[in-house]
Amino acid sequence: MSTISIRQLQAFICVARSSTFAEAAEKMFLSQPALSTAIKKMESQLGGPLFSRTTRKVELSPEGQTFLPVAIRLMNDWDSAIMDVHNLFAKGQGKLSLAAMPSFAAGLLPSLLAQFHQSYPNIKISVNDVVMESVLHQIRDGRVELGFSFEHDQLEGLTFYPLFNDEFMVVLNAGHPLAHCSHLSWADICDFPFVAMNNDSSIRRWIDSYLQEQKLRLNVVAEAGQLATLGRLVKHGLGISVVPCLCSEQMQNEGLVCLPFVNSGLQKRVGMVKSSRGTLSVAAHAFWHWVERHNQQIDPPTK
Repeated sequence: MSTISIRQLQAFICVARSSTFAEAAEKMFLSQPALSTAIKKMESQLGGPLFSRTTRKVELSPEGQTFLPVAIRLMNDWDSAIMDVHNLFAKGQGKLSLAAMPSFAAGLLPSLLAQFHQSYPNIKISVNDVVMESVLHQIRDGRVELGFSFEHDQLEGLTFYPLFNDEFMVVLNAGHPLAHCSHLSWADICDFPFVAMNNDSSIRRWIDSYLQEQKLRLNVVAEAGQLATLGRLVKHGLGISVVPCLCSEQMQNEGLVCLPFVNSGLQKRVGMVKSSRGTLSVAAHAFWHWVERHNQQIDPPTK
């Protein structure tokens, strides 16, 4: 069966609410033959007459009377759907779905979202705080539209908008012998027990790659899959570690000492990520361009 068009529904409702085809044609700014043809085509598509025609007036057939409230409801639903989409564009409504590294989600992101919410109070916000690799996977899979992550080596199909460069720092238990130093280097820490991210982590790969170039080796005594877990291991004295400055607030809340790291070789860009394919929703588009306009107000974390 052929699909009934919105224009045909409009014509059917207009004729049903008029006394004659001539009256309905005038309301729809159509010629009477054109309107009659549209109704006949609709009746053919549905399989029977919708009107009982006489020389003086037009009346609904029993089937037409049954169909009229359905047609009116369909038209109302159509009008409502169009209005809803219009409101999305006009009023900045919709849902913003984000993924962010836990260090960014707990540190800089809340302030960004609070400021954005003041400009777009009708946009609902959903945040997934996941490891960096999962941020990129969720964008590629379409589970979220935007993400915040370190710049990754593999960005095929993605667009990366840099926000700032993040340094790395050394984190220590307050009772550690090096805790009172003003700054540290790799040579200072290599002989001490070290708590590392696991081998699947980009942070671990960056550290291992740099140390291999420098012909240095760490004394790794424990590994963790999350920076929060790593911080707790350091807090309980298993060793020291090296983490992004993005984690400063998180590590300090654990009572850890955060020290500047001299010549770490690990400066990395942090930025906003989206798919390079397809079109962003109204909400995601608004947020992306809002961040672009307010980028200068995003202060990178300090040690």
